[in-house]
Amino acid sequence: MTWIAPEVDRGHRTDLACGEREMLDDWLRLRRVFFLRKCAGLTAEQLRTASVEPSSLTLLGLLRHLAEVEREWFREKFLHEDLPALYPGGGFDVLADSDAEASYRTFLDETARCDAAVAHHDLDELADDAKAPTGKVSLRWIYIHVIEEYAQHTGHADLLRERIDGATGA
Repeated sequence: MTWIAPEVDRGHRTDLACGEREMLDDWLRLRRVFFLRKCAGLTAEQLRTASVEPSSLTLLGLLRHLAEVEREWFREKFLHEDLPALYPGGGFDVLADSDAEASYRTFLDETARCDAAVAHHDLDELADDAKAPTGKVSLRWIYIHVIEEYAQHTGHADLLRERIDGATGA
């Protein structure tokens, strides 16, 4: 199973004095790569394994959830696209027969769609969000929130992966 595809693994650091948009794009790309590295080299069965009892959390569930997060924030909330959920339960619910390869392809497809969807929008552009205190949310805030989701769930993935096969680090 190849879990880091060339179109995702462009994990180089940009100029540390680059502009804000380039920085946010790079940080998001890096968070994706770091998460996928936690899944690299595992079998489909291992990716479906809940390894930190009593939690039912799995690496595959996290991958599916992160695809849902990007879809929800960039395409549904920001662009107001009317899209069905990719997976039930926010992606976390993984069954014994959940297809890891298909989920990986969906993740790559969704992240590419999200990148393309917001590529030409300004970070200060606002979208309606009834849950936001002001009723609006900026694309900048969405980027930071999605990066935050990756950081949080990559931490979870660290623990899951270490329990599966002892692997640690990036």
